[in-house]
Amino acid sequence: MFKKTVLENGLRIITVPETHTKAVTVMVLVGTGSKYENKEINGISHFLEHMFFKGTPRRPTKTDISEPFDRVGGIYNAFTGEDYTGYWAKVEKSHFDLALDIISDMFLNSKLEEGEINRERGVINEEINMYYDDPMSHVQLLWTELLYGDQPAGRPIAGTKESVSGINREKMVEYFTKQYVAKNTIVCLGGNFDEKEAIEKVKGYFTNIRSGSFYKKDPVVEKQEKPALSLHFRETDQTHICLGFRGYSLNHPQKYAQELLAVALGGMMSSRMFLKIREEMGLAYYISAISEQNPETGFIQARAGLDNNRIEQAIVSIVSEYKRIKEEGIGLEELKKAKDNVIGKMTLALEASDAMASFYAIQDLLEEKTETPEQYFSLLNKVTPEDIKSVANDIFRPENMNLAIIGPYKEAEKFTKLLNI
Repeated sequence: MFKKTVLENGLRIITVPETHTKAVTVMVLVGTGSKYENKEINGISHFLEHMFFKGTPRRPTKTDISEPFDRVGGIYNAFTGEDYTGYWAKVEKSHFDLALDIISDMFLNSKLEEGEINRERGVINEEINMYYDDPMSHVQLLWTELLYGDQPAGRPIAGTKESVSGINREKMVEYFTKQYVAKNTIVCLGGNFDEKEAIEKVKGYFTNIRSGSFYKKDPVVEKQEKPALSLHFRETDQTHICLGFRGYSLNHPQKYAQELLAVALGGMMSSRMFLKIREEMGLAYYISAISEQNPETGFIQARAGLDNNRIEQAIVSIVSEYKRIKEEGIGLEELKKAKDNVIGKMTLALEASDAMASFYAIQDLLEEKTETPEQYFSLLNKVTPEDIKSVANDIFRPENMNLAIIGPYKEAEKFTKLLNI
């Protein structure tokens, strides 16, 4: 079980003790990401994440941060999303104080030196190049832009080269000072530790965290009246696509049915799309379907790398699987398989202390309630075949349909005529 402690300044401490492991994870999550940025500073959340590893007054260099973790075999990293940014370290339990000391120091006291900012700008530009050079990654960026357009939700988390070039120390310090405050921060501990003692230590290490208000993000605007297409020409040997529909948000009561619907369609090697598109027709090496749910938005998406010469056949076949489950629904046995798959994967993942910390911290930040894994599994198991069919009919409509493509094509018409369900 987990425990949540809220300090007077608003800082949330979530503890998830697990005695069966010899590891402990310290994670600090702040409620800011790319959705909180305007176009001018697009990418600043991600840029700032990089800068936290460059040094503090107590640890002046990059090596002063990384080497102590390396000496004890620790795993440490950070991540930036649309709604949050996180910093974490996972160590053997006897090094808990080390992890908490370094992560809190990075979070509260990073120097953000101009010279390091200018050097890291080049690193981020290369990261952006990496995403655009990889069609599997690039098509995801096209998908996001297609759904949400010229608003924060439609822009890349890493920013663009143009926006990153304009982010200087002054803008970074302003953003950091405003967003990285107690009420917008969660410290989550997962693994083997003494809970009472650990909470007191967190209080001590985070004594100097700033108080105050923080910027709220603008609501995401969704507007679509007919199927939409984003076509990007590139001389590739394989066509990469994202094909799917707008769906439910994190707070929608049918989010569990949406997740199971995606699993049945393409979340397993024995799922419908995998068996049809890859195993039976031989049109793809990779094909899967996912359900993504955010505080305001969500979607179901099939992603695949397909044979250039049979791309139209492949799209028709994927659409037919959406249509078939919409019309015919799903049987009890197939639904049980999808449930058991989700429960089994999550159970295995949550054996790791870092996954457990992330599970609780992200829920607390983004959702109106926090579920234990057992509560989540219980709600998942309540989904019926009727729920699946109802959700499919609600989501799989022409006005919700979107297709992003990267491949050697310049004419959009042959694809738009296929977007019919």
